[in-house]
Amino acid sequence: MPSYSSDLTLAARLADAADAITTARFRALDLTVRSKPDRTPVTDADTAVEDAIRALLAEERPDDAIAGEERGGSAWSSGRTWILDPIDGTKNFLRGVPVWATLIALVEDGTPVVGMVSAPLLGRRWWASSGEGAWLRDATGERRISVSGVAGLSDAYLSTTHLGSWTEYHSREAYLALTDACWETRAFGDFWHHCLVAEGAIDLAAEAIVNPWDVAPMQVLVTEAGGRFSDLSGRETFDGGSALSSNGLLHDAALSTLHRN
Repeated sequence: MPSYSSDLTLAARLADAADAITTARFRALDLTVRSKPDRTPVTDADTAVEDAIRALLAEERPDDAIAGEERGGSAWSSGRTWILDPIDGTKNFLRGVPVWATLIALVEDGTPVVGMVSAPLLGRRWWASSGEGAWLRDATGERRISVSGVAGLSDAYLSTTHLGSWTEYHSREAYLALTDACWETRAFGDFWHHCLVAEGAIDLAAEAIVNPWDVAPMQVLVTEAGGRFSDLSGRETFDGGSALSSNGLLHDAALSTLHRN
């Protein structure tokens, strides 16, 4: 298996550049906000981060393709492609809620091989690369992380997204069945709940609708931590339009619960 250490080092540099921009623009009084065609917000910080990362990649990896939420690109089925979400959690960012992150993934022939998630206002950064484990740096230091050992849904801690997205994009009944089957349910949302699965802090994270840039780094992060990642149909892919992260032990049971409704 190839080593992706140099790519991971570069991803950390990209995250550093992103953090410098986002922390400077967070709660800025002159922050500009507009709506994209899908009615989701984008700030000047989103575009500035993506442009900065693209410029660094053009210097360091000129032969690699790039796909980003704000500047486009979607060809990641072959070759090497960097997939970028400059600010995941833009609604939080523009409202002054400190739960947001820059997401960076390197996808090789359609499979994520490097993932980097940097949440500077949380003081946390997660990363992983194929065959080299999943890692976290926070206020206590740097450590390798792994998923939980919870084996039954009745003991599981689930994080999911708001009911309206399930009603529109998947199934209200499936949402209720899964939440009812689990011990505890919260809605950490966005990048954070998948990272918490990788840490072993929670056991399941389910989303009825996602974009590829929302979860590309999560696939390699969760699997390198010993868990499983798929869409809600069970396909192990980051571009299926939905997402389920688990500790692995609960994955089939969660899918079965969702499919019955």
